[in-house]
Amino acid sequence: MRSVFARTFLETSLARTMTVWFRWLVLNIGPVYVFLFCVSTCEVSASEPPTPPTYGVRMEQAWIPMKDGVRLAATLYMPEGAKPTEKFPALLEYLPYRKDDGTAAGDYPKHAYFARRGYVSVRVDIRGFGASEGTPPEREYSEQEQVDGEQVIDWLAHQTWSNGNVGMFGISWGGFTALQMAMRHPPALKAIIAVHATAELFHDDVHYVDGIAHIDEFELNMDMAEGWVGAPDYSLDEKTLGPRFDSPPWSMLYLKHQHDGPFWRDRVRPLSEITIPSFLIGGLQDGYRDNVPDMLMKSKAPIKAIVGPWNHSFPNEPDFGPQVEWRDQAVRWFDHWLKGLDTGVEHDPRLVIYIQHWHPPDPNLRSVPGEWRREDVWPPPDATNATLFLQTNHTLAAPAATSDKHELKYIPSVGVEAGFWWGELLSDPRPVDAFSLVYDSAPLQDELAILGRPHARLRASASAPLADWFARLSDVAPDGTVTQITGAGLNGAQRDSMSEPRDLEPGKVYPLDIEMHLTSWVFPKGHRIRVAISNALWPMMLPTPYSMTTSLELGGNDGSRLVLPVVPVHGAVPPAFSPPEPSDERADIKSEGFPWPGEWTMERDEARQKTTVHWKGKDGYEYPWGKQDDFENLTYDADDAHPETCSVRGEAESIFTLKGRTLIWRGHLLVTTDQKNFYYKYTREVLKDGQMIKSKTWQETIPRDHQ
Repeated sequence: MRSVFARTFLETSLARTMTVWFRWLVLNIGPVYVFLFCVSTCEVSASEPPTPPTYGVRMEQAWIPMKDGVRLAATLYMPEGAKPTEKFPALLEYLPYRKDDGTAAGDYPKHAYFARRGYVSVRVDIRGFGASEGTPPEREYSEQEQVDGEQVIDWLAHQTWSNGNVGMFGISWGGFTALQMAMRHPPALKAIIAVHATAELFHDDVHYVDGIAHIDEFELNMDMAEGWVGAPDYSLDEKTLGPRFDSPPWSMLYLKHQHDGPFWRDRVRPLSEITIPSFLIGGLQDGYRDNVPDMLMKSKAPIKAIVGPWNHSFPNEPDFGPQVEWRDQAVRWFDHWLKGLDTGVEHDPRLVIYIQHWHPPDPNLRSVPGEWRREDVWPPPDATNATLFLQTNHTLAAPAATSDKHELKYIPSVGVEAGFWWGELLSDPRPVDAFSLVYDSAPLQDELAILGRPHARLRASASAPLADWFARLSDVAPDGTVTQITGAGLNGAQRDSMSEPRDLEPGKVYPLDIEMHLTSWVFPKGHRIRVAISNALWPMMLPTPYSMTTSLELGGNDGSRLVLPVVPVHGAVPPAFSPPEPSDERADIKSEGFPWPGEWTMERDEARQKTTVHWKGKDGYEYPWGKQDDFENLTYDADDAHPETCSVRGEAESIFTLKGRTLIWRGHLLVTTDQKNFYYKYTREVLKDGQMIKSKTWQETIPRDHQ
C-alpha cells in the first residue's frame, strides 16, 4: 500500500508541476511554439484528479440582503475543517421549493457531497417562498427572481470564504434558473449544470406542451404553495401570511397567454447568448430533453452533455436504470472552471447519449436495455435521413405513394395510454392506435438504429377552423406488442408561427412538419416501424372544441411521410460512468412517497360517450418540529359528442401537524370550457385546528385563443 500511495503521490505531483510549467510556457512563448516543442520533446501532461472528499460538512443559515430591503434565506453547506485562509468557490441552487422542509431531505445528499470536496454549496429560496422574505413573484422565472439571482451571485462572490467564482446547478426549476442566469452574464458566474431543464418556456414547459394547453399536478401544487409560510415557525401573522396567501394563482395568468410571444420570450434570451461552460443532463423519458441538442447546435459555450434513458430525476437515483453517478462528473466540471484544475473535462465527449434497445411496453421496467455512445458533433456526422412514405394500404415504404386521401374522425378522449407528457415508461398504446391513422413498415431485414428527432411531414386538412395533430413513433414486435418511442404534437393554428396563430381554412390542405422529441432506438430485425397520427392526445392536451373530420393527403414526393434520423447500430464507446456512490442522509428528516407519477384510473361511459380520468398522489415528511402530509388529486372529463365541453378539477391538501396546533392548506382548481371560453376558478384556504382562518377565490372567464 505504501509503494502504491507513493507512486500515486509522485504521479499527481508531477502532473501538477507539468501543468503549471505548460501554462507558463503558453503565456510566455506562445501556444504554437509550445505545441511544436511538446511534439518533439514531451508527452501531453496527465489530467489532475478532482478534489477528494477531505472535508466535513457544517450547515449555516444566512440572510442575503436584496437592494430593496428584502432578505432571501440561504442554507450554506460549508467545508468543515478548512483552514482559516482557505478560499472556496460557491455552488448555488436557487428555487422556490422550500429548503427547510419541502426539499430538505433531498438537498443534503447533493450539497454535502460538494461541501466535502471543497465547495460552499448554497441552497436559496426565491423571494416569497419558504423562509425567504417578500411577496411571491407574479409568475415563474420572473424578472424579479432573476434580478434577485444576480444579487445572490454577487453576494456569494464577495464572502470572506469565497475565491470569487460561482457555479449554479439544479434539476427542473433549478436547471431552468441556471440557464436563465447564464443568459444574463453576471460576472462571478463561471459555469453551470442544468439537469432536465429548458429555455423554451412556451413550447416545452408544462403549461403548453408543444404549444397546446396542458394542466397537471404542477399547477395544482404551485398554486397552493404560493400561500404557504416558512418552516419551522409557520407564522400566521398577517404581515407574513397575507401577501403570500393573496398572491394570484399562476395557472390563471398562464391560461391568459395561449400563444408564444413577449410574455414567454421576455423571460429568456437566445441560447446563443450562453457563453459560460454548461454541463447538461437530460433524459429520453423527460419532457425537457430537446434543450440538449438545441444547446449543442446554438450555444457558443463549452458544453458537456449526458442524456440517459431517464425520466425527471437525477441519474444516481432514477425511477428506472441504468443508474450512474453524476456528482463526480460535476466535481470534475466545477474543479476545472471554478478552481482552475485541469481535470480533463475539455477533452471529454461533448455528448454521451444512451441508445435504447427494444423492450416491451412496461411502466414498471426496472432498467432500459441499451448502450452508451459518444457524439462529439451534433447532429451526428454519420446520421442520414431515411424517408418512409405513408402508403394507401396503411404501410410505410420508401417509394412515394400513389395519390389517396385518408380520413379520421376526431375523438377528443383519445390518448390516455400515450402518457402524460412526452416521456415516461408506458403501457401498450394500441388503444390509442385504434383511433388513429396507423402506418406500419414491412418487417425489418436488419437492425435499424435512430438517433435524433424524427419528423412526420404531413399534408393535412380539417373540416373545422382549429385542429391539433399528433404523431407517435412506435416499435411493433412480431407478436403485435407495441412500444411507443417518441412523438410530438402541433397546434394547427400555429402551423406557421407559434406567436401569431391563425385559423385553419376548412378543407384546405396544409403542409405540416411535426418534429418529434429527441429519442434513440434500435429496431430489432423482424420488427416493424409504426407511425400513428391522431387529432387528440388527452388528458396530456386539452381537446380542441369542434367536432370534425381530418384528412391526410398521400402521393408524390411531397406526400405525407416519416423521416427518421438513421445512424449505425454501434458507435464510438465513451468512458464508463461510475456507479452511484452512497449518499449522506439527514437523520432528523424522514420522507415517504412522492406525488408523481401517482395512481391513474380511467372510466368510460360508452352510452353517453363520456370519459373520466382520475389521478391521485401523496407524500409525507417527518421533521424535528412536526409532520407534513400532502394529498393531491385531479379529475379530467371529456365528452366525445361535445368536444367543446371538457373539464379539469383538482384538489390539493397539505397537513402540518405541529407542536400544539395543526395547520391545513388547501387548493381547489376548476377549469371548464365551451367553444369560446375557458372558465377558471381557484380557491385557496388555510385552517388552524380545523377552523377556517383564511379563504380566497379567483374566478375569471378567459377567451380561448386558438386552443
